[in-house]
Amino acid sequence: MSHFKDLKRYVSVREWFEKFGVLCLRFFKNAGGISILFCDTCFLLWIKGFRWNTTLDQMNKIGVMSLPLVFLTSLFTGMVLALQGAYQLRLFAAQQFTADLVALSTVRELGPVLTAMVVAGRVGASIAAELGTMKVTEQIDALKALAANPVQYLVIPRFVAGFTMLFVLTVYADWIGMFGGYLISVFKLGMSSSQYIKRSFHAMLVKDVITGLIKAFFFGGIISVVGCYFGFQARGGAEGVGRATTLAVVVSLIMVIAFDALFTAIFYFV
Repeated sequence: MSHFKDLKRYVSVREWFEKFGVLCLRFFKNAGGISILFCDTCFLLWIKGFRWNTTLDQMNKIGVMSLPLVFLTSLFTGMVLALQGAYQLRLFAAQQFTADLVALSTVRELGPVLTAMVVAGRVGASIAAELGTMKVTEQIDALKALAANPVQYLVIPRFVAGFTMLFVLTVYADWIGMFGGYLISVFKLGMSSSQYIKRSFHAMLVKDVITGLIKAFFFGGIISVVGCYFGFQARGGAEGVGRATTLAVVVSLIMVIAFDALFTAIFYFV
C-alpha cells in the first residue's frame, strides 16, 4: 500500500511539472511571437510607411468611438479620488491639497493606465475578434495568395492608430479627471475655483506630464500588437476566435500593468 501511495504521489508531481512546463513554453512562445510581430511592424512601417485611409478609419474606431467611455471613466475616477483624498486629508486639516493629489495621480498614473485598460477592453478585443474571424475564414491566407503582406495591410494601420489615439485619449482623460476633482472640491469641499486651478497647475511638473504621455504611446502600441497577434493565432472556428479575444484582453492588461511598473521605476527611481 505504501508503494502504491508513493507511486501515486510521484505521478501527481510529474503531471504538475509537465503542466508547468507546458505553461512556460506557451508563455515564451507568445512572448517571442509578440516581440517578432512588433519588430516586423516597426521595420515595415519604417520602410514602406502606412496607408492613410485605413489608418484614419482605425483612428476613428479606436479614438473617437472610445471618447464617451473614457469620459465617464475619467470623470468618476477624478471624483472618487477627490472624495477619498479629502476624507484622509481632513484628518490633518489639509483639504486644500486635494487638488494636488488629483492632478498628480491623474497625470502620472491614472490617466494613462485607466485609459489603456478601457481601450484594451474595448479595442483590443475588437482587433482580436476581427482578425481572428479573418483568420478562421481564410481571408488572411487569401491576402498572402495575392502577394499582400498581412502585417503591412492589417497590423500597421492599427498600430499607428493605437499609439497615436491613446496619446490623445490620455490627454483628454487627464483633463476630464481633473475636472471631476474640480467638481467635488468646489461644490462639495468648499474650495474656490481659482484655488483649485492654481494648486493643480502648481503641483504638476513637466516631468510628470511627459512621463504619463510616454506611457500612453507605449500602451497604445502594446494593445494593438497584442490584439493583432492573438487574432492571427486564432484557430478552430468561433470558439477559437472567442479564446483569442479573451487572451488578447488579458495579456494586454497584464502587459500594461507590467510596463507601467517598469516605466515608473525608470522615470522616478533610476
